[in-house]
Amino acid sequence: MNKYAGKKAVITGGTIGMGLAIARALRDGGAEVLLTGRNEKNLAEARADLGDGVHVVQSDTSVLADITALAETVSEKLGEIDYLFVNAGISELAPFDHVTEESYDRQFAVNAKGAFFTVQRLAPVIRQGGAVVFTTSIANVMGTPSMTVYSATKAALRSMSQGFAAELLPKGIRVNAISPGFVKTPTMGSAGLSPEELAAFEKEGNELTPMGRIGTPEEVATAALFLAADATFTTGVELAVDGGLAQGITAEH
Repeated sequence: MNKYAGKKAVITGGTIGMGLAIARALRDGGAEVLLTGRNEKNLAEARADLGDGVHVVQSDTSVLADITALAETVSEKLGEIDYLFVNAGISELAPFDHVTEESYDRQFAVNAKGAFFTVQRLAPVIRQGGAVVFTTSIANVMGTPSMTVYSATKAALRSMSQGFAAELLPKGIRVNAISPGFVKTPTMGSAGLSPEELAAFEKEGNELTPMGRIGTPEEVATAALFLAADATFTTGVELAVDGGLAQGITAEH
């Protein structure tokens, strides 16, 4: 299948989970892909997984100099691009009275500040008719203990996506967001969890999600690619990919 033949895409935070699933789908569809990550082990594994046809670049979304360098790398290796997936993100879960200033700053630096300047720096190389897709979270509309700071970063990102939708409209660039619920990624959205904690988190997700199971990275990738490539009359929306969790749906299992 060559659905994305001739297309060029950048994915920040593309070495694992949802970002990696987006990269695989684009590669399999014939697109030229550049993805970023911070962790050397994940970068090496992504290179081995995706092959030589995908550009894997070390870049820290929380460092403005790295974002500026990324824009130069994208311009050099790809020229203009069609799709930008702003997927890099972190979560550090803690009750509000245990949150440190350092943790607060780290989460906002990656999830909000880094996302903003990624779009600012890469917007000049996005073609007319191109698209930006942010990864937010259903946490931005749900009050959940230990997720107050993370939720706030994702709410900021949702607001940014709408602002960018307005600002990039004259360039013919659409901007939308996907809002995942529980998704079976290697970290389940929170790095540093033990295998037991990951299993408990997955069990909780299966029980809370109205569809009775958590989602897969491939399902999130399908939604992201729909907004990027197919939803050509859609901008400024946030699409929930959460099995009905944030929609107030109830079901008997």
